Amino acid sequence: MRSRFPAATPVLIVGAGPVGLTLSLLLSAHRVRHLLVEARPGTSLHPKARGVSARSMEIFRSLGLETDIRRAGLPASHVHFYRGRSLVDPDFVRSGPADGPAGGPAGGATGGPADGAERTPAPGLICSQDALEPVLLRRARELASDGVEFATRLIDFTEDGQGVRATLEDRADGQRRTVRADWLVGCDGAASTVRRGAGIAMEGPTGLGHYLSVRFEAPLGAVVADRASASYFLTEPGRGGFMAVDNDRHWIYQYPFDPVAGGVPEVLGDHRHLARLVREAAGLPDLDVTVRDTMTWRMDARLAGSYRRSRVLLAGDAAHVVPPTGGHGMNTGIGDADNLAWKLAAVVAGTAGPALLDSYQDERRPLARKVIDHSLDNSRARSGYRIDDELLLTAAYRSTAVVPDAVRDPRAGSTPRPPLDPGREHPDGAPGSRVPHLRPGGGNGAASTLDLLGRGFTLLTCAPAAAWQRQADLAGAAGLPVTVRALADDAHGRAAEWTGAFGLPATGAVLVRPDGHIAWRAPSPPADEAELLGVLRQILSAGPPA
Repeated sequence: MRSRFPAATPVLIVGAGPVGLTLSLLLSAHRVRHLLVEARPGTSLHPKARGVSARSMEIFRSLGLETDIRRAGLPASHVHFYRGRSLVDPDFVRSGPADGPAGGPAGGATGGPADGAERTPAPGLICSQDALEPVLLRRARELASDGVEFATRLIDFTEDGQGVRATLEDRADGQRRTVRADWLVGCDGAASTVRRGAGIAMEGPTGLGHYLSVRFEAPLGAVVADRASASYFLTEPGRGGFMAVDNDRHWIYQYPFDPVAGGVPEVLGDHRHLARLVREAAGLPDLDVTVRDTMTWRMDARLAGSYRRSRVLLAGDAAHVVPPTGGHGMNTGIGDADNLAWKLAAVVAGTAGPALLDSYQDERRPLARKVIDHSLDNSRARSGYRIDDELLLTAAYRSTAVVPDAVRDPRAGSTPRPPLDPGREHPDGAPGSRVPHLRPGGGNGAASTLDLLGRGFTLLTCAPAAAWQRQADLAGAAGLPVTVRALADDAHGRAAEWTGAFGLPATGAVLVRPDGHIAWRAPSPPADEAELLGVLRQILSAGPPA
């Protein structure tokens, strides 16, 4: 076992897929020491998940990774969806994300930069998991103070209410070492060792579909030049579809099979047979195909009964297994990491009580339930399904980390909003929702209200106000710092835009959490200058309102 492993760490993350890597990056941004371990010898070789949603891109933007991830992904001009009997069908149909493509397991894409450009500063894109993970890993290794270690397996762990004692094994030499952690986070996938060790059950259907995924190389760039797409859905029964990795030489073929009938496991190592399957599906009998590797996977729709058991937490596929019909599985996990990171940071720093972590499940589990249901509806659609890039932008949280709205907002009505509403296109500025995207004025150089936010709490106003600053100063003096940021240098000309987005007069303000969600809003500075401090204590489970 590597001698540089720490004997103790505040947070141990198990699983270095996109979710675990994102959590590592966010904890580093919050200056929380942590150790990240992964049983695999390296990052994913198979593309697996590919669609990176707008909300995920906003999170990566906050980490300074947006440019690198766009460079690793498909060009926006390729984010279309193809339907045809083969790749050379002269009667093919090609549609954009907003057109509602016919779906299947080759889906999972999101909209391009032109899709919903005014709803977000960071539109979604296609970036395969095998291309995304190295981008995240490079930065994580630069920042993680206690290390990022691959080929390191969690054997077991015990939890005593004060922390977790985990046994880790170096898969290269079999040596074992014990690490003590205050908190353990399982980001280790659908077969999670952490979830099993915590005794948390999963619920929901399994075996909704079975697929053989073949990663191969073939000179198809010229073949699809006039129909380049992210996903190629084949209308011939039983053919499945193709997923573009680079729309040139690198591809994935998804082949549906019946496990009862058998046959697929026997051909996994027969590359000649697999190459023939690819040629038949492509409609190109002479295509030069080189099979690189294969995997089989099963479509499930599962949700963990709990996201937390004492000092153990779950995120990503360890907490929810989402059908790929919609492309929101990985993105839901990335959102888990964004929600959990600041709460863990506050608890580790002592500015929040451990009860704050209960709000993680209260906020994220209902959202995962809605995403699973949405994806199941897509999977049952006969003619196709809609891939909605902005779906996760409208997530609305309800928990102890959100103060119920006292603002009379004529837009909200009297019916409580669901945690995820596919019909609502824009965040509405109410507590629990992600802060709306507006283009700030002034000379701060920010391209979005989201760019005004930091790693702490932000009090966002229409224009600077001394009364709001006094509220923030009092909170800061009590050890709960808040940064005041203004949409514009003055309210002139921006009041209507502010009111339309946040449901507040120009004198109002919203308190934005470190994850970009609104925790509280007020139409004007409260008469009690300690009110903001009381709100913060309530949100952080650090005591009753002042």
